Amino acid sequence: MRIGIYGGTFSPVHNGHVAAAKAFMEQMWLDILYVIPTGVSPHKQMKGDASNADRLEMCRLAFSDVEGVIISDLEMRREGKSYTVDTLREMYDPENRLFLLLGTDMMLTLGQWREPAEIFRLCYPVYVRRESDSELDERIVAKIAEYHEAYGRVVRRIVTPPVEVSSSEIRAAIAEGRSVDGMVHPAVARYIQEKGLYRKA
Repeated sequence: MRIGIYGGTFSPVHNGHVAAAKAFMEQMWLDILYVIPTGVSPHKQMKGDASNADRLEMCRLAFSDVEGVIISDLEMRREGKSYTVDTLREMYDPENRLFLLLGTDMMLTLGQWREPAEIFRLCYPVYVRRESDSELDERIVAKIAEYHEAYGRVVRRIVTPPVEVSSSEIRAAIAEGRSVDGMVHPAVARYIQEKGLYRKA
């Protein structure tokens, strides 16, 4: 089987996440996609007041109509910091192929993650541009060449129009009382409203 892994804080999950996931599934011919909200991220502090349960439920709502997606609490159940290499080890099966979806920023720093050689051994990293900044083009090409030389794998790109929306923008909009229509799935917007998430204290 061809299995995709898409991790992130997803606080909240937004339409850009869903668009990237759909393109990932289509272009990598995935049988299943695991969406895995991070527990304790080693890359960034959690912001906002959404609990693990809230983030899981928002992911379930956002992906409810996308066939083949499984929302997993695997990293939330793990004690301590969440490292991608540990998740890959847990999910690895030599009879399957694992594909790891990354944003541009994560792809550019992949060589600095814990055990990058093991990450490249266990999976096929794939990246998606979430921005239209052409200034990054040279850095991306150079980094892909660097990874290929060091680890013997080509990092492939998912081609899809960038949806320039971020979770931090959405949290800021909610805190200021602005609408997030068009940024998140309507069911996610309702959940945020009902739970009173991301509002100023």
